[in-house]
Amino acid sequence: MRKKTIGLVSFAAPLLVGILAGGCDDKNPLTNASEAACGPCGEIGLGDVGISGNAKLDGFFSAVTTLNTAVTSINADFEANLDSLIATFGANVKADATLDAKVTALKAAIKADVTANADGGVKLVYQPPECHADVHLAVQAEATCEAKAECEAMVDPGNVSVKCEGKCEGSCSAKCEGGFKCDVSATGECKGSCEGSCQLDVAAKCEGTCHGDCSGSCTVQDASGQCAGACEGECKGSCELTAGASCSGKCRGECNVEVEADCPGGKVECSGSCSGECSGSCTGTATPPKASANCDASADCQASAKAQASANLTCTPPSLKLDYAFNAGISADAQAEFLAHMSELRVRGAAMIQGFAKYTALFDGKVNGEVVIKPSPVAQLTTSLQGFADIKADAKILTDIAPGRVGCVVPAFTEAVVMVGNLASEAGANIKAQGDFATSLSTGSF
Repeated sequence: MRKKTIGLVSFAAPLLVGILAGGCDDKNPLTNASEAACGPCGEIGLGDVGISGNAKLDGFFSAVTTLNTAVTSINADFEANLDSLIATFGANVKADATLDAKVTALKAAIKADVTANADGGVKLVYQPPECHADVHLAVQAEATCEAKAECEAMVDPGNVSVKCEGKCEGSCSAKCEGGFKCDVSATGECKGSCEGSCQLDVAAKCEGTCHGDCSGSCTVQDASGQCAGACEGECKGSCELTAGASCSGKCRGECNVEVEADCPGGKVECSGSCSGECSGSCTGTATPPKASANCDASADCQASAKAQASANLTCTPPSLKLDYAFNAGISADAQAEFLAHMSELRVRGAAMIQGFAKYTALFDGKVNGEVVIKPSPVAQLTTSLQGFADIKADAKILTDIAPGRVGCVVPAFTEAVVMVGNLASEAGANIKAQGDFATSLSTGSF
């Protein structure tokens, strides 16, 4: 992938140089004019109709910058959290160890710690993260682009609504399939899965933290002897749900209704596929409406906004809870140390899983193993890059670039090509290492 992308540098950048007769150096008479027009010459981060003046090209620059920033941040955060956990668990790692070697050593150290301290290991309560395209960002990006391209703007950023090619979380202008989400009070009966707390007047199974009487063993008890942890039997009192679960009592929080049914009052939002326009967030690709059919830049602005929204994915942290009971004879000091280790693992592990979810969404278009963004943000930008390689065939781009901006375009384009190439070449090892740890933690299989 990298050879192919870098090959585009050697082909496309000189082609642009020859066509535009521009550059970015002190001897170039266009440099001063370029810097006056678009700031420090050739900086890709200036995007958004700030480098070339062409919506398609500048939208590409902006999306590449956003994507590169996201991937760089994910990798840096993963390595920082990994090194911190290695120190916490005292894993035996060589100074020049690869990411794979670090992950392997950390998993072994965690397994040894759990075996030495926890009776029967650690039980995991887990709900995976979700990744969303920001609907507001998609609309705002298109409105900004169209304003700078002097379109007769018809997209109102305040009226946030887009076509969602995936799962809509928010209001839906037409038919919603796959479920509804309802805000419910403590008196609400939930005929679906409850997120929040479930009031159990009659003893029942609790898939969360039981506060009250537990008919079986309880992992944690409060000062009065009542259960305040995971209940192996039936719970009577309040059940705090860390993930959506069935509630045989009264639900306070959100009720996810999987089939079309009446909600027990409160606000109703779509939490499935929306056949109309979606507001809120979109698990998939968010496509804003075109401003005007008679505006030349409209289609380019829509494509640019769509790419920027996809590259700017937001992923929620997973719900990660670790339940365990101590081995017999463990000292108070050993218990305290193990508790600290598990707390650190839960916090940093959740952040690492969240980062990995965003990584796979950006590169593969997958969220929790399901393809929801097609093509993926990286694939979209690679396709755009290949199209710009034959930029001579696109006369519109050439006519849109003002003479004062010529000196900015070539270095910015070259930088974009190198960025995309580096992202592709470095992704393999990072995705493998992060996936290995995320899978082990989310399944408890150390």
